[in-house]
Amino acid sequence: MFLMGTLLSMGAWSYPAMLAGRFLQGIGAAGPRIVCLALIRDRYAGRDMARVMSFIFAIFVIVPTIAPALGQVILLVSGWRAIFGALLAFAIAGLIWFASRQPETLTPEQRIPLSIGPIAAAVREVGGNRRAVGYSVAAGLVFGGFLGYLNSAQQIFQEQFQVGSLFPAYFAALSLAFAAASYLNGRLVLKIGMRKLAESSLLGLCILSAGFMIALFQSEGIAPLWAFLAWGAAAFFCLGSVFGNVNALAMEPFGHVAGIAAALIGSFTTLTSLALGGVIGQFYDGTLLPLVGGFAVLGIASLGAMYWAGRDT
Repeated sequence: MFLMGTLLSMGAWSYPAMLAGRFLQGIGAAGPRIVCLALIRDRYAGRDMARVMSFIFAIFVIVPTIAPALGQVILLVSGWRAIFGALLAFAIAGLIWFASRQPETLTPEQRIPLSIGPIAAAVREVGGNRRAVGYSVAAGLVFGGFLGYLNSAQQIFQEQFQVGSLFPAYFAALSLAFAAASYLNGRLVLKIGMRKLAESSLLGLCILSAGFMIALFQSEGIAPLWAFLAWGAAAFFCLGSVFGNVNALAMEPFGHVAGIAAALIGSFTTLTSLALGGVIGQFYDGTLLPLVGGFAVLGIASLGAMYWAGRDT
């Protein structure tokens, strides 16, 4: 599906045709993300699963942040169709590698028939699990703040800080903090634990964002570039210790229905974060207050969801 959409977009003769190709790409790109989470749950559990998910979610988040810089380079060297050519090459390489190197992880005894009854039962099991719902809400809330940043970043860097052509470089540089935290989380989670690391990181995110927001109120929502970069690096560092752990906590009870659980949890967190990120982006008013305030509020709400999920039922 992704390959078909890429080919359609690359050879598009009109803007609607390119949008149709992008729509097919979106449908196709959704599958590998769900499959990736299900494969991890099939092979790992507990803290080991959180360790692996930390590295995977680092890729999920870092790639969109460095994509503008890569796209700009391709656009400078060639035309816009070359961007879809690069996507086509990446997709083909990934397909060949996956087909030739990845063994089946779902054991025969864990497979369920592709019929309405067993699938509906698995859906009810996931939807009725307090832990899954609570941690999924927590993941959606905190990821909403990150998507709010993605929606606002170009306006902030270009309009407020006027960085010009350096925008992709600044945009990509902040992702390094996320990568460092994800790597460190993969090391620490085996000793400290998923929930404790996630709670500590969320608490740090809330304190940092609330403190920066108070400072912004004193300066009418305006801050120097270095201050924004310092807050962004610290906030992304905290986020790097949240995503993998929270998703591992949500997936933990569902080793026997990992595929369905990954689809439901992934869909819910994505839809929630897209809605919240869109709201934050729409509230951009030429200051940093909507973004920083969104991180603070959603961080606090995410902590509340984790507390609710962790309580005894």
